[in-house]
Amino acid sequence: MTQSSDTKTKPRPPLTRERILRAALALADAQGLAALSMRKVAAELSVEAMSLYNHVANKEAIIAGITDLVAGEITLPTPDFDWQGEMRARSRSAHRVLLRHPWAAVQFQAPRAPGPNMMTYLDATLGCLIAVGFTPAQADHARNTIDNHIYGFTIQHLTRPGRARDIARQARKQLKSIPRDTYPSLYRRTEDLAQAKSTEVDDFDFGLTLILDGLDALR
Repeated sequence: MTQSSDTKTKPRPPLTRERILRAALALADAQGLAALSMRKVAAELSVEAMSLYNHVANKEAIIAGITDLVAGEITLPTPDFDWQGEMRARSRSAHRVLLRHPWAAVQFQAPRAPGPNMMTYLDATLGCLIAVGFTPAQADHARNTIDNHIYGFTIQHLTRPGRARDIARQARKQLKSIPRDTYPSLYRRTEDLAQAKSTEVDDFDFGLTLILDGLDALR
């Protein structure tokens, strides 16, 4: 006896907010937020667009949701005597995560209520800083300063070459248009870059170290 087509068909998993957000996250990573729409997310899930509204209010709710999913990927700092090490690990993790999701750095700065993952991320960061002697206000200023470095550097990395080889290639082109006698310092620095003496990781850590050392003096 042969099985009926009904018994052979694998049941479709129920539509949930989590499934919707995961599909939207993959779509945003692949095509950017501009390509994200309720219709496209529904198509990814093989459902009608109207069915999404039973779980998410609109596109903005989806963007808020996937932004919170990204926040959940970042390594959380813990209260520790080596608070600089914790902040450094957190910062490097955030930078790597935001590079994996190129649209997210801007969304992390959007004026919206934070989701549960983002609140956990912020609470852990403040808790680590407060535990080693920063006041709540100082801890928030410190977090904001560190995050400005992470977001700004990440956005710059996404819009400009980040690998030493690419930086060197661009610098060699720019060097030809810089009068050496008129702009000697700029020429010297560009000449260094043309020889690939700088890397993206070094630049990120350089700025981060300056911030952390300055915060330590404040504490």
